[in-house]
Parts: sequence; structure tokens; C-alpha cells
Amino acid sequence: MVTPDFVAVIDGSTSKSQYRHSLFHSNGRYAMLLTARYIRRMPKTITCEEFLRGVTAAIRKHYRKSMLPRLAEHPEDRLTCSAVVFSRVCREIWMVGDCQCMVSSAPDHSAALYYDNPKPYEAELAAMRAEKVRQLLDEGMTTEELCRNDIARPTIIPRMLETMRQQNIGYSVIDGFHIARNHVRTISLDFQSWEIVLASDGYPQLFPTLAESEQHLQQQRENDPLNIGLFQATKAFHPDFNSFDDRAYIRLRV
Repeated sequence: MVTPDFVAVIDGSTSKSQYRHSLFHSNGRYAMLLTARYIRRMPKTITCEEFLRGVTAAIRKHYRKSMLPRLAEHPEDRLTCSAVVFSRVCREIWMVGDCQCMVSSAPDHSAALYYDNPKPYEAELAAMRAEKVRQLLDEGMTTEELCRNDIARPTIIPRMLETMRQQNIGYSVIDGFHIARNHVRTISLDFQSWEIVLASDGYPQLFPTLAESEQHLQQQRENDPLNIGLFQATKAFHPDFNSFDDRAYIRLRV
């Protein structure tokens, strides 16, 4: 999303619970829509700390008070998303949750700097799933079968739910609960010219252009559709979709 003062990529978290806060949207999409609405209305001078408090309040008011004790104990039932936000006035990039960005001051991107903010347990979960996929392949299942029906993913869901208890304790997300500031990554830019790429975590590797990032994604799909090799993920490429996860990419010059 783009406003006169902010540019943001917002990624709703995949639901891992049957509980829904909206009849019309998944919890992740609802969180994304509420966060986007808040950013559109933010004052241009807002600081990172004010943004974290404000977006938390914007999400929290959509919870019923009677649900708060349960939500405190069960983060998987919360409205949850990640966001990477560029503030024009502050000349800062704020990374809340699992997202990525790239900044470069050189026209040829020779000195591009890459930043991410991954969940601390994501690599562990992806490795657990990869091990299970390899076991299933050894037992005779085919790559095509596992892409169509990724039966290895459900085996990591209990561990995934367990790690979610660290939500806004061991890592940051937007979910209507106090955001752990020490897990929000802030990148400050000086007043020289910068090219910025903001993206969701749906790209295995980020490049200075969308075409390059998409090309690498398709190479990953062709070479390792199960995502169990050098790049590991908690999901495979389903044959009916062109990626393994939602993705968003925006590039700007400031």
C-alpha cells in the first residue's frame, strides 16, 4: 500500500485455528485490512513507537472483552499480521514480524543491503518438515503427490502452535497485544538518494527488481518444489498455485 507519507507491505498470517473474528475474512486477512486502514489514517509525523502502540490498539478494539483471557493464552486465535513500513518523514523502515527489505544507494545496486526479521523458530520448523518429507519420499511417495497434498505440514502444526506462545515475547507481530519493541527492526536512512525494496516473506530470495525476484521464485519451484533443499519452508508449492506463499513486492526511490 502507498500513501503520501508511508509505503507498506502487510502480510496476514496463515490461520492455524478454526476460530474466526470475521464472517468474511480469515484472521490473517482481517488483520492485514485493519492494519492497512490504520496506516492510511496515521499522522505523517508518527514515530515507530507511536505506530506500534496505535496499530496494537486498532487491532485490539476488534476483540470482544470476554475473549481477551483466551487470546492471551492462545495466540493462534488472534488477528495476526506482519508489516514492513517506510516512513517518509522519519526516513525509517520499520519491520514488524516476518518480512524483508533491501536498500541501495548505488545505481547498479552493487552495495545493496539486505534485511529480514524472521521468526526465531521458522528455520527449525522448516527443517522438521523437510525431514518428514524426505522420510515420505523414501517410503515411496512422489514429489507430485506431496506437492498436491503436503501431509508433512500437519506434523509440524503442534510444534508451530507451541512456538506461537512466544508471539510478542520472543518475536514481534501485529496482533492487538503489546509488541515487543526489541524485536522490531528499524533501518534509518540518511538524506542521500536511496532505492528501497519492501517485500513479504513469500520470496525465497529478494533481488533489486521484481522480475529477478519472480524469476528466482520460479527457479525454486522448478528445482525444489517441496522446499526441502538449500531453501526450506514450512509449505510446498501446490501445483494449482504459482507460489508456496502469499507474496508482495514494492520498490521505490527516496
